[in-house]
Amino acid sequence: MTVPTTEIIGILGGMGPAATADFYAKLVATTPGSSDQDHLRTVIWSDPTIPDRTEALLGNGPDPTPWLLDGSRVLREAGATVIAIPCNTAHAFVPRIADHVGLPIVHMIGEVARHLTTVSPPVHTVGLLASSGTVRAGLYEEWLDRFGIRLVLPDSASQDREVMTAIHAVKAGTHDGTTTALLTRAAQRLTEQGAQAVIAGCTEIPLGLPIDAVDVPLIDPALVLAQTLVRRATTESTAG
Repeated sequence: MTVPTTEIIGILGGMGPAATADFYAKLVATTPGSSDQDHLRTVIWSDPTIPDRTEALLGNGPDPTPWLLDGSRVLREAGATVIAIPCNTAHAFVPRIADHVGLPIVHMIGEVARHLTTVSPPVHTVGLLASSGTVRAGLYEEWLDRFGIRLVLPDSASQDREVMTAIHAVKAGTHDGTTTALLTRAAQRLTEQGAQAVIAGCTEIPLGLPIDAVDVPLIDPALVLAQTLVRRATTESTAG
């Protein structure tokens, strides 16, 4: 990035720590440049004490909103000019904090929906591998409906035994070939339902499911978010 930018990316992370580290690596890899000085200034707040988002949405745990709000304020006070949240399920709580943060929040799920409209050949039906909280909250349905894209989901058995088992394994640092096999089978079930692409709709999933394990495009929301932030910063610096 040859043009200086005043943008400072605030990453509201810790959900989980490995996904946060993976997102920052993707942000660095996505940024064009040949030297340190070409990269974006970034503040990372990784707070793994934030209560489980899925448990909250299922009514089994505390509301994480206060933690998300506190983390956002930490980022703002540290100089962030925009906030990115590399956790799909946490976006269910964005409406509760957006008006109180004082900074724009780049909405990862909305950016994924927009990205899908640019895929060639066109995608009319997409599958979703995500936490049960994200599925329950209908986060992707809400955005994909706006663009006329149909969503297919795993059945309850696949969601529990394959998707959530794999997510927990990644969070525990115990993912291996078995984890990949679980996610591959879950993705295959979605393509059998007509999915022309599959969204890796939990930031742990790309850590356990390689792109080449799925025979349709695998959409990584964390990567889409990173690309959006780089594009935003580049546009901001050019305009400035």
